[in-house]
Amino acid sequence: MANAKVIQAKQEAVDVVTAKLRDSVSTVVADYRGLNVSQVTELRKQLREAGVEFQVLKNTLLRRATAAAELTELDEVLTGPTAIAFSADDAVAPAKILNDFAKKNDALKLKGGVVEGRVVGVDQVKALAELPSRDGLLSMLLSVLQAPMRNFALAVKAVAEKEEQGA
Repeated sequence: MANAKVIQAKQEAVDVVTAKLRDSVSTVVADYRGLNVSQVTELRKQLREAGVEFQVLKNTLLRRATAAAELTELDEVLTGPTAIAFSADDAVAPAKILNDFAKKNDALKLKGGVVEGRVVGVDQVKALAELPSRDGLLSMLLSVLQAPMRNFALAVKAVAEKEEQGA
């Protein structure tokens, strides 16, 4: 009876991780070996504030979840201690926070990830981390959309001023 309960609990854990892999827009896998408790606590705090879920999971559990989510290409980075960050909202946040933290703490090593259902390597995770945040991208888009109207308004104002001077 105890074995059946343990197996059921493990299957439920695999199902939860599989759902997170499928539902998240961005997932980053990292090796946290060498970080002390205060560093891990600080990292978790930064991730939590950004709405990113951070877990340390066994590689066998992760491999079963990647198989169920049809992301088996991720299995090659599932060696050694593995921490995984899931974000359901912001594709850039986990990569940005983990990459910035890794720059300050050599012990944290990025391994790879999944972005919008596609497995990516370390280089792509780092490239994603260099992108502006979602809010930054939206403000850039807004300024691009406003530019033609602003230029038109300035042109109309210049024509009006010129006519006033000429009259």
